[in-house]
Amino acid sequence: MKKLLILSAITAALSANVQAQEQPKENDKWVAGFVEYYSADNSAKDSPNFLNDGYGFGAEFGMKFSEEWGARVELSFLEIDVEGAFLDESGKRLGADLLYFMPEDLLYVFGGLKNTKITDADMMASVGLGKHWDLGKHLDLGKYQAYGNNVKIVTELAAYQNLDSHEDGTHLGFKVGIAYAFGGSTAPSMPKDSDNDGVLDSQDQCANTPIGTAVDSIGCTLDLDGDGVINRLDNCPDTPAGTEVDSYGCKNDLDGDGIPNNIDMCPNTAPGTQVGAKGCSLILDTDQDGILDDVDNCSDTPLTDKVDAKGCSIFTEEEVSINVKVLFANNSSVIGNSNASQFQEVADFMDRYPATDAVIEGHASAPGSDDYNLMLSQKRANAVRTLLIQKYGIKAERLIAIGYGETQLLDTANTAEANQANRRIVVKVSASTRVNVKR
Repeated sequence: MKKLLILSAITAALSANVQAQEQPKENDKWVAGFVEYYSADNSAKDSPNFLNDGYGFGAEFGMKFSEEWGARVELSFLEIDVEGAFLDESGKRLGADLLYFMPEDLLYVFGGLKNTKITDADMMASVGLGKHWDLGKHLDLGKYQAYGNNVKIVTELAAYQNLDSHEDGTHLGFKVGIAYAFGGSTAPSMPKDSDNDGVLDSQDQCANTPIGTAVDSIGCTLDLDGDGVINRLDNCPDTPAGTEVDSYGCKNDLDGDGIPNNIDMCPNTAPGTQVGAKGCSLILDTDQDGILDDVDNCSDTPLTDKVDAKGCSIFTEEEVSINVKVLFANNSSVIGNSNASQFQEVADFMDRYPATDAVIEGHASAPGSDDYNLMLSQKRANAVRTLLIQKYGIKAERLIAIGYGETQLLDTANTAEANQANRRIVVKVSASTRVNVKR
């Protein structure tokens, strides 16, 4: 017991020295409960009353004096198999350790004295290696995350050397437990100014002001001319008070022609000039496209069209297409609705776009062999092609018929409805057309 008191005194002295140098950190204390496996040294198994393997449980209290140093006391209750005894022996172990924590709490090493009382009272020296695993870093605990950050899993491997003369040998122990960290204090946090505009976050009503931007007392960008547009976006920072401005902070009608800047295609019209709906002189730009009449090659351009440098509408190419579906009876290539309006629509479409070609796809249902279905689908495609040529006057060279058999089923179910849907013709024809680009 005397040796244990000596170790405690040394630990207290070290802690006092470290505390004088560093302030305690947050969660610098912990309590833990653990279970332990005890393994005896094989070299002494022939000795009477030799302590053999066993188990135990206990608790510890520890504290860190700095980022590196700490100390703890522990109490364990053991159930050990004693060589030569009829029953296991119960006992307890009381001890203290000094701990050194490696950088970033990777591991810690420890050493100390343990007073173990089972069959006799023995003083043991202990050394070992352990780790506190942060539970909160590995688990998503939702609203309980703050508690999880304080909970740690303790793992530890220790070696014990009996200091009394009647027993030699080194014994091993492995323990696993759960610790809860608490206590300590953190340095008072400095008031934050996240956007570095000189206004603290607690008073900043515009918390994400760009760096270098001048702000007012509540952290918002200055608007020196009071027109409602902040200086950073204001292209006219000296607008007279009361002036109606646009989104750039400039007078809403710079040339005073009565047409707002955002739709005025002639923003510098001379004072007194009679203008049209787009702000351009009626005398100089009759169709109001922004191109003066003397250079305008398209003098009647619609107001909605965007124009080029010669005043003519700008066009872009758009794709237009038409799809037709034709259904057939089972094992048939006869078109039952040859007068259907959809065939006339195909003919009209191809007349409207004479440079187009059409692809007629024939498809069959799943029943039957692959070769038969391929042949049948080709016959169906040929039937539609013949109809469009003979009845609707489409030139043969503009029509291509392809049979796909059962390779492109719409419905893979083996039902009458699925088979009917799969027996079909699809006519695909597309063309490009010019459309006006809008202003």
